[in-house]
Amino acid sequence: MLDDLTAPRPVVSHEVIHAGKVFDLVGDVVDLGETQVLREYVAHPGAVAVIALDDDDRVLLLSQYRHPVRSELWEPPAGLRDVPDEQLVLAAARELAEEADLVAGSWWRLVEFFTTPGGSNERITVFLARDLRPVAHADRYTRTDEEASMVPVWVPLDEAVDAALTGRLHSPTAVTGVLAAAAARARGWSTLASADA
Repeated sequence: MLDDLTAPRPVVSHEVIHAGKVFDLVGDVVDLGETQVLREYVAHPGAVAVIALDDDDRVLLLSQYRHPVRSELWEPPAGLRDVPDEQLVLAAARELAEEADLVAGSWWRLVEFFTTPGGSNERITVFLARDLRPVAHADRYTRTDEEASMVPVWVPLDEAVDAALTGRLHSPTAVTGVLAAAAARARGWSTLASADA
């Protein structure tokens, strides 16, 4: 089996270099056995993302401005794990409702990944959501900041795969989620895990 191995090394010292609004910049002195090294990284709460597929196998993507890369990226609904003790699938359901005005009747865990393991501990869990229906108008979330100008589009999954493979999509949640959904579909959805796993 090809499995990543959780294998933490002893942390000799830990320093918060900068405490931010969403995440911190920290420095750890790590004991690697033969030597000790300083590793600075972004301490991140983690996130969830949702590949929402309708009955025609179209995926929902949202255009969102991302300032660090000075780009408007096509992304699936996604958000931070910023509610204490919230289950991952509930965080995903919350983000789908807040960003896309949708509720899903079926949920599966699709894929998980570290976004930039050399510089951040951010881990994203991507869910597959099906059996979609709209949120009642009275219960819809009021979007602000960058979220207020998000543009939703429904794209056939195969077209989204082509966009990922030809370098037209750059968001890691979009690329990873779309390719994982296509791979799962090619395997008859047999690789999907329970949303509560």
